[in-house]
Amino acid sequence: MITLYGIPNCTSVKKTRVWLEEHGIAYQFHDFKKLGIDEKTLKQWLKTIPREVLVNKKGTTWRGLSADEQALAATDAGAIELMLAKTSVIKRPVVVTDKGMWVGHDEDQLVTLK
Repeated sequence: MITLYGIPNCTSVKKTRVWLEEHGIAYQFHDFKKLGIDEKTLKQWLKTIPREVLVNKKGTTWRGLSADEQALAATDAGAIELMLAKTSVIKRPVVVTDKGMWVGHDEDQLVTLK
């Protein structure tokens, strides 16, 4: 089972969804905006993905945060608090498979799903 986490209007998410569909690979889409994300899932992700990768510091959501909110990203606990409150700060897409997980549109990784 492949689960793709993100938001529908994100360019990287769109590219990954198109790639999967063009290659006939079934996946489940988890929309952060509609479904949110839970603390347990974020803790699990942080066991594999460093918070420096998982928290997107290049996006408009990050730039719109106060200095205090940005400072939360300095620890795993704070990053989880921030990601729970502002799901758009999570780098997208997060792709979770039976074989592992990664963040971002990565065709080299996607090819391994065939």
